[in-house]
Amino acid sequence: MKIYRYVHNGSPAIGVADGEHLIRYSGHDALHLGDATDERTLIAAATLLPPVLPSKIVCVGRNYAEHAKELGNEAPPEPIIFLKPPSALLPPNGTIVRPPQSQRVDHEGELVLVFGREAKNVARDAWRGVVFGFACGNDVTARDLQKKDVQFTRGKGFDTFCPIGPCIETELDPARLAIATRVNGATKQDGNTAQMIFDCGVLVEFVTSVMTMLPGDVIFTGTPAGVGPLAAGDVVEVEIEGIGTLRNAVR
Repeated sequence: MKIYRYVHNGSPAIGVADGEHLIRYSGHDALHLGDATDERTLIAAATLLPPVLPSKIVCVGRNYAEHAKELGNEAPPEPIIFLKPPSALLPPNGTIVRPPQSQRVDHEGELVLVFGREAKNVARDAWRGVVFGFACGNDVTARDLQKKDVQFTRGKGFDTFCPIGPCIETELDPARLAIATRVNGATKQDGNTAQMIFDCGVLVEFVTSVMTMLPGDVIFTGTPAGVGPLAAGDVVEVEIEGIGTLRNAVR
């Protein structure tokens, strides 16, 4: 099931994909769908919103060995985690804004886990019981500021630096999914979730051993090799097999 959040009569609405259309549901978010209505909207014509509004955006660094290598780092012995602020959220088709403080803003296409229930100290083999579904994400990064600051908060935390979407796919096996990032139609990242150093179960176990994840919270699971710069006027797309394509312009 692909669940979208979109604008309907000026207000946020929830819809489930049925071919090229969205069937509007009466609920107020993806975790509480409510009942189907008889209202249908073309997905291509809908104004999409972030499919979830998390209280916490947990990101995993260097979870693909080749990506760690391309930045001059070793593969880590355990997950490296950091946070993006919810104020960085950007909807599908929203515009990534390059901040004046940075001369190098990069794309990082990633698989995103969306939690469906409160989760603390979850065993790795029980992770699927707390994850509601999956989305595409772009961990936009001011690379020069990340290197300058050493820690990641400023380089990862600017407004518009967290596109998520286009939907939440609830029925998916994330173990071996093609993941690609394109800039102006040219493929820059071409990976597979099978290349992750730490799989979804390990990540859920590790993160929930540190903090309680609430319904709607997300984990960005790391990016494959091939990260690179975005310039004003670019269009960046993150496509993950079985989910769809997250598309954003840059200015």
